[in-house]
This record gives sequence, structure tokens and C-alpha cells, in this order.
Amino acid sequence: MTENNENTEITNSEAPVTEEVQEVATTYSTDQNGSGKVAHDDFDWSLDKRNVSSYPEEEQLKLRDMYDQTFKVINEHEIITARVETITDSDVVVDIGFKSDGLISLSEFRGDEGLQNGSEVEVYVEEKEDIKGQLILSRKKAKLLRAWESIVNAHKDDTVVEGTIISKTKGGLIADVFGLETFLPGSQIDVKPIVDYDVYVGKRMPFKVVKINEAIKNAVVSHKALIESDLEEQRQQIIASLEKGQVLEGTVKNITDFGAFIDLGGVDGLLYITDISWGRISHPSEVLALNQKLNVVVIDFDDAKKRISLGLKQLTPHPWEVLNPEFKEGSVVRGRIVNIEDYGAFLEITPGVEGLIHVSEVSWSNQPINAREYFKVGVEYDAKIVTLDRDDRKMSLSIKQLQADPWDSIETNFPVSSRHEGQVKNITPYGVFVELAEGIGGMVHISDLSWTKRFNHPSEYTKVGENLEVVILGIDKEARKLSLGHKQIEEDPWDTFSDVFPVGSVHDGTIIKRDDKGAVISLPYGLEAFAPAKHLRKEGGGSGQLEETLEFQIIEFDRNDKKIIASHSKVYQSQGERRAEAQKAEQTKRKERNRDAIKSLKKNTDKNKATLGDLSVLAKLKKEMEKKEKK
Repeated sequence: MTENNENTEITNSEAPVTEEVQEVATTYSTDQNGSGKVAHDDFDWSLDKRNVSSYPEEEQLKLRDMYDQTFKVINEHEIITARVETITDSDVVVDIGFKSDGLISLSEFRGDEGLQNGSEVEVYVEEKEDIKGQLILSRKKAKLLRAWESIVNAHKDDTVVEGTIISKTKGGLIADVFGLETFLPGSQIDVKPIVDYDVYVGKRMPFKVVKINEAIKNAVVSHKALIESDLEEQRQQIIASLEKGQVLEGTVKNITDFGAFIDLGGVDGLLYITDISWGRISHPSEVLALNQKLNVVVIDFDDAKKRISLGLKQLTPHPWEVLNPEFKEGSVVRGRIVNIEDYGAFLEITPGVEGLIHVSEVSWSNQPINAREYFKVGVEYDAKIVTLDRDDRKMSLSIKQLQADPWDSIETNFPVSSRHEGQVKNITPYGVFVELAEGIGGMVHISDLSWTKRFNHPSEYTKVGENLEVVILGIDKEARKLSLGHKQIEEDPWDTFSDVFPVGSVHDGTIIKRDDKGAVISLPYGLEAFAPAKHLRKEGGGSGQLEETLEFQIIEFDRNDKKIIASHSKVYQSQGERRAEAQKAEQTKRKERNRDAIKSLKKNTDKNKATLGDLSVLAKLKKEMEKKEKK
């Protein structure tokens, strides 16, 4: 007990006893069984303390406040300024004014030039005290957060930032801006398309921040926006000085189907395809090439829409104004087809000067001409000038007038009754158009195709493109038409047919067509007849069928209308009638013979008395007559 007391005195004399220590001592001296009383519970610890100063409670609180004020108020996840205390090979010790210093890896200070003891840097407070009681700071996170704040402010204030291209990625480049990686799309590198991205890696360039994403701390920058901003200023200056008719130098920037865009030095103008050349062109690339320098004239411009219309052909005189004075009506010219319409084709004589070849001036023939089938764009033709109006800039041309009109000598070359061979050009339901020569043709009516056959449509007999032999039946010079016949190349066989196929004659025929009304019968010599449905009935029942060959009787023959009516049923009906008539005639003859025999017998009986033998002969004759009558 004495040793313990001595130890206690020594301890108390070395350090003042604080309220916290007294509280802990009281707690540990409490009876664990809950009695609340232990030995020396009434001991006065303040008695006989050597080298110990005691402060009143108010003084203690004042001193404690003064001590706390020597430390900064530090919050986690904020950026504060720190002072470098010590730099080692691997770490940097910094003082942030807290009760303990911070230790940061030296690698996080990469890029901080001139770093030394006493330097002030910004750091990020991750934790004031981890599980080990250490202060956790980060220089890298502080720099990234400051960089992001700068980028956000640049986007908000629309200010220009600078960065370095560090790598190429899909669709663009990666730029380091304030130490933060940002995306530079390929379409935002320049105003013109970029093919090779590698040439930009390592370059330092100015940018505008065009898009930010707070959630993932990502930003999109643009270099093109700065260029467009500069170009816009130039554009405003150029547009402000524009005048209609002004001639400017430009460069072909882009070529499209409808025209070309010309760079006038910061502003683009559109050169429409119709303003490139006085002549017709299919595509601007026929005249222009990319990056080609040329002079153009300002046709029109719109300040509000910032559109400039340019012209190239306007720098030269209109071709009609300098058209060769030797060109006049009756002159023969040569050109190429540049446009085709339903009513004709346009022949370009010189660039910008065109004449119309109407479909009626293509051929002397009355056969309709399809201009889109006859002409081809780009093909050259010779033509004769029919009309020429230099004031209205119009010209009509003719191809057919380069040759003499074949109808002037039609009676000489194609007299009536002459035979010719021509080509079938067109087929209609009522006939066939045959061309005999260029510009000369006529119609063969469907009824003049064959003496013996009837056609529902001429295409059953001939086809377009086939050659057909014809006879000139008539000439209408005023209407420029010929009447032609094909069957007339042979004599009319119907005079002979009337003897071969008389009414009542019977002939073998084949059914080649059949419908509800009747059938078409093919007779000998290529002749055709018609058999009504009721005349197709057979003797044993049923009716004649397609491709079946039967006997037919001619019941009508019309030479004028070239018509024959035949009947199969009449064949067996006539045969029956003839058999009945033959039987009737035979019976009549038999009766007459019997009467003659009886008369002869009676005459003999009168002269001589009858004998038994005569009576027996008479009885026998009577029986025979009765048998025949029964039959």
C-alpha cells in the first residue's frame, strides 16, 4: 500500500490531473457489483500536490479556445493551399495548417515546374483522418478539379482555351486542355474535310469548348468553331462590299450535281449549273475542277440569308449575239442533240445556240415519229434551217428537207397495180402499215390480207419487222397515203371455188376453231367455212370437237361475201333421206311387177281354162306377195 501511494504521488507530481483523467479514474474505481463504494473513495487527490498549477475552469476554457484557433478549419473533398515542407525522392511533405502534415507521392507533382521547399500548391483533401489517423491529400485530383472548373467556365463564358493533341482516336483526336483529356471530333478540326489525323498529333491548338458533361466530367472541343468565327468576320466584310455585276476571283471548293461552290476568300458563293456555260452541260465537272481558280461575276446576293449567286457564262457575250451572219433560212448546219422532248429534239449548233427539230420534220412519212426513240443525246445530225429569228433567239430545223420529197414522183415510182415488197412498221386492229421506201408507205386492210382466211387481228397473219409483198391499189397524193393489198398478188380463186364447192357437195373438213356459236372448218385448198353449232351434231349423238375431221355438206356458198356455210348433220340426214327414197322406189317397182304378172296370168286364164297347175302357181305367187307386204 505504501509503494502504491508513493507511486501515486510521484505520478501526480509529474503531470496535472485533468478532468478527463479524474473521470476515467472514477469510472474504473466504481464497484462493478453496483455498490458504488470502493476503498479510498473519499480520498482528496488535490492535497499535498507539489509543482502543480491549477487553473480555474473559465481560464481553462479560454486557453483551450486559443489553442484550437491555431488550426485551420479543414473540410473533406475540398481544395486548399498547402506549403511544401520537404521533398524526398518519392514523396512531398506539405503543411496545410492542420494538426498533422500531409504526405503526397512525388509523381502527382509531374508538370509542376520549379517545385521546392516553401512552394505553395493546391491539394485536394480526401480524408482528414483515415483508419490510421493520417491526413490523406492529392495533388493530382486538385489539378483535375481546377482544370474541369476552367473548362466549365470557358464553356459558360465562351472563351478560347489552348490544348495539345496527344493521340488519335476513333472519329477524331484527344486534346489535353488544362491537364484534362477532351475530345476533338474529326468534323470540328477544320472547315474542310480532314483525311489524315496523324499530322495533328503533338500540335498545340486553340479551341472552343462546345459541349460538357458534368456527370462523367467529359468535354468536347472545336477548332473549326474558331475558324468559322474568323471567317464570319471576313464574310461580313466581303458581303458588305458586294455589288451586282462585280467580278471576283475564286476557287472551286466543291462540285455537286446542281452546281459548284466557289470560295471567294472567306465566303462561299454558288455557281449554278445553268450559269456555268451558255451551252447545255450534264454535270459541272464537264467544265470545272476542284481547286480551279477562275473569275466569276456576282449575279445576286442576299444579306439576310448570306447567299451569293455567281455566274461564269455572263463574262462572255451571248452566243446569239455573235452568231455567224452566214446562218440564214435554207442553210445547212451540223450540231449535236442536247435535249429530247415528246414534240422533238434540240440540236446545238454552237454552245448556247439551239434549234428545234420537230417530229414532223424528221421524215417525209406520215408514220408518227417517237422522238425519244429516234434521237439520242450526243449524236450529231445535219439539218436545214427552216426559220431563224435572231431577236427572239429561236430556230427551227428540218432533217427531211435535206432530201427531195418522194411524193413528188409517187406516180412514176409507185404506179397503181405495181407490185412491191415492204417492211411491216405497225399493226392496228384494222390493218397493217407497210413502208415501201423512206417516206413512202401505205395501209393493207385486214380484209386484203387473204382471199380465203378471215382474221380477228392482223397479228395473226404477220408481225412487225417482217417483209410483205403488196400491190398498189390506190394513191392519195394530197393526203400522202397509199392503199395497198396483199391478197391481190394472186388471182381471185372464188370463181374456181364455186365449181369445186357447189351447194350440196360433201367434203372432208377439220374443225380449227370452236365457240358457242359454232366452228371454223378448214376445207381443201386452204378454204375455210363456218358451221353453226346445231350443224355440228353427230348421228350417234354428241358434237364435233376441235381438231376433229368430219364430212361436211356445203349448204350455202356466197361468192361476193366470200362466205361458205357447211353442215355435218346434213350429211347423215341426206343419206337417210336418199335410202328412204330408194326403198320407196323399189317397193313401187315391185308392185308394178306383181300387177303385170297378175294381169298376164289372168289373160292366159281367160283364154284357157285353168288347170290345177295354174292354180298352184297362182297360190304360190299370192303367198310371196303377202310375205313381202308383211316385210
